[in-house]
Amino acid sequence: MASHTTESLTLPVLGMTCASCQHHVEEALRATAGVELARVDLMAHRASVVFDPALAGPEQLVEAIRGAGYDAVLPRAGESASSEERARNGAESPAKAWVTLIAGALAMLLAMPLGGRMNATDSFLQRAVPRLYQIPVGVLRWSLLALTTVVVAWAGRAIYASAWRALRHRATNMISLVSLGTGLAFAYSAFASVAPAPERQVYFDAVLLILGFLLLGKSLEARAKRRALGALDALSRLRPAMARRVIDGVQTMVPLEEVRRGDEIVVLPGERFPVDGVVVAGNTTVDESMLTGESTPLERGPGGRVLAGSLNYDGAVTCRAESLGEATVLAQIAQMVDQAQSSRAPMERLADRASAIFVPVVLALAAITFVTWFAAAHSVQMALANTVAVLVIACPCAMGLAVPAALTVAVGRGAQLGVLFKGGEALERLGHLDVVVLDKTGTITVGKPVLVKQGTSGRDEGTRERELLRMAAAAEEKSNHPLAHAVVDFALGHGVRWEPAQEVQVFPGRGLSARVEGRECLLGNEALLREFGVALPEDAGAPEPGVTRLWMALDGAVAGYFDARDQLRPDAAEAVEELRRLGLRVVMLTGDSAAAAAPIAREAGITEVEAGLDPAGKLDRIRAMQKSGLKVAMVGDGVNDAAALAQADAGIAMGTGADLAQEAGDVLLLRAQASSVPSAIALARGTLRVMRQNLGWAVGYNLVGIPLAAGALYPAFHLLLTPWIAAAAMALSSVCVLGNSLRLRGWMPASREIPSVTLN
Repeated sequence: MASHTTESLTLPVLGMTCASCQHHVEEALRATAGVELARVDLMAHRASVVFDPALAGPEQLVEAIRGAGYDAVLPRAGESASSEERARNGAESPAKAWVTLIAGALAMLLAMPLGGRMNATDSFLQRAVPRLYQIPVGVLRWSLLALTTVVVAWAGRAIYASAWRALRHRATNMISLVSLGTGLAFAYSAFASVAPAPERQVYFDAVLLILGFLLLGKSLEARAKRRALGALDALSRLRPAMARRVIDGVQTMVPLEEVRRGDEIVVLPGERFPVDGVVVAGNTTVDESMLTGESTPLERGPGGRVLAGSLNYDGAVTCRAESLGEATVLAQIAQMVDQAQSSRAPMERLADRASAIFVPVVLALAAITFVTWFAAAHSVQMALANTVAVLVIACPCAMGLAVPAALTVAVGRGAQLGVLFKGGEALERLGHLDVVVLDKTGTITVGKPVLVKQGTSGRDEGTRERELLRMAAAAEEKSNHPLAHAVVDFALGHGVRWEPAQEVQVFPGRGLSARVEGRECLLGNEALLREFGVALPEDAGAPEPGVTRLWMALDGAVAGYFDARDQLRPDAAEAVEELRRLGLRVVMLTGDSAAAAAPIAREAGITEVEAGLDPAGKLDRIRAMQKSGLKVAMVGDGVNDAAALAQADAGIAMGTGADLAQEAGDVLLLRAQASSVPSAIALARGTLRVMRQNLGWAVGYNLVGIPLAAGALYPAFHLLLTPWIAAAAMALSSVCVLGNSLRLRGWMPASREIPSVTLN
């Protein structure tokens, strides 16, 4: 049976203007045979599609988008549009907006002598511009018709073409509403100009002002989108296009694409590293703040690791290329930010449901408005003006942008602070927590324990200690646990050398077994030794408070132990206090002994501690909290605590900087600082507040604006909303949503200042 394979493709989509457009494109793609997942990003104007290549190809996907009334092109290999190009899709030049608005103001002035709508200002205009009232009415009408026709054909051509494409494909969107409203107003005004009558007014000024405000709103919206998407572009600009490669002692500037793994690259002071690599010659300090949020310059010498995009401060160094292109940490961060910004948050479902029916509902309300006003006032002019106002004030754009705009800005801001959210759902889960569970080693502590004592059993202890250290280092060399690193580093520091161990088997949370120099070696905690039937000596004595003991057995008998001490992170106590200020319960779960965990917990200010837990035990504790109705976050190592991170409602992993995409968890912390945990949670909560504000504004604007435009206040206050004012409100509604979202660009935790870097 043939295996089922899928491919993913991201396509730029042209012509989308609102949430209804997004819905139409998604439905068209999902209806295509072979498409398993389709997600359209209104902010970035693109579609991400997962499909079966045996049933559908990229060309069919493009045709599906075109069949929905929009346009798409296949990107060239290695080509991606910048945020500026994506944000400009569907936006006209601001020059067209201002010219149209000026023409609208002129049309309003020329329409004054025609009477009927603004008689209260006639006496003033007659004194200020007397010659205007001397122009024959017929000349004014035909001049207005000519002016409006020319400007509409020039500035509104793309708008009406988009509406016509949507109509041909039996789809509707915001442009359909505006086109219908201005089209009705223009058609009636043209009829009134060709066949004038005292009761027939012209609305050429309304047509031009509506189009002008629409174009201005789209221009401002595109500008705001570029700012919202700017963090991703700033990341992509960090990597230089050229590299100084050294071959046989000769330096040559070559395109970055020609650099191969193992090549030696020279980086001068003030330049950025083009690849991830290891320094082989020279000493310098580097700035990695744009990647990790760590503002302190880091010293790098031979053997030190450098990252692509980081800035070389003050020394010329030669490094050996290890990771290139998409394999660099910089590229992985950019990819994760890109994927997170284009993801969907659960809160967006409300806007999705509303956008599917929004335009048809508005069309129905406009028809009801016309019929009601014509029946009540017996005036085509009043019925037409209020109908046009209803059509143009309705704005599905604000609902479509409410959640993704806030998400896009928050993900970019998080990346600047060294916090990578893996999507909108992850961010939303992080904002609804009750309990934060912390692992000890590497989360609350530095994660680099140091051996402080070695104990042995048997005679000739001086020789015995070195032998045990050699065998322990051979076994622990193949483990990634911090205690294993402590043993290996201690042995190397004392000049110990060893032969590789065989048959190494790791028991997560307990230890490992191996065959070393022909002997069965067991290294781990008390639970592991008891599991293998090894009796512990009664005279060993308890370890000092805060010390972790690693037992060693050879051929079924205890041979000795190693005591290691880890240090509390400098900001751990402050981070725990900040979590409590956020109203969160803080619990520490650790596989370490109670004697080792208690002093660390006390120093960090944690009162709830459960020690001696293996990975399964941590899972059980998290599940028990979840069964009691609590929302739980787990903070730990992205590799060793993968199961617990996956079980928790929100997993927060301390990144290793090696392969970020493979890290478990919903949130990845690039900075090895405990303070990043409350920062991530506070940013998620702040983003949810902005999302709610945006949705409240978008829904409230339409719930209030549409009845006002329909004339709901006229019976009591004799107030009506003119079409051009309705158009101005529509244009500003989505701009307000974007402006509110952009406040997150400057987000900082209220309790303290966190160093960050301005990417753009």
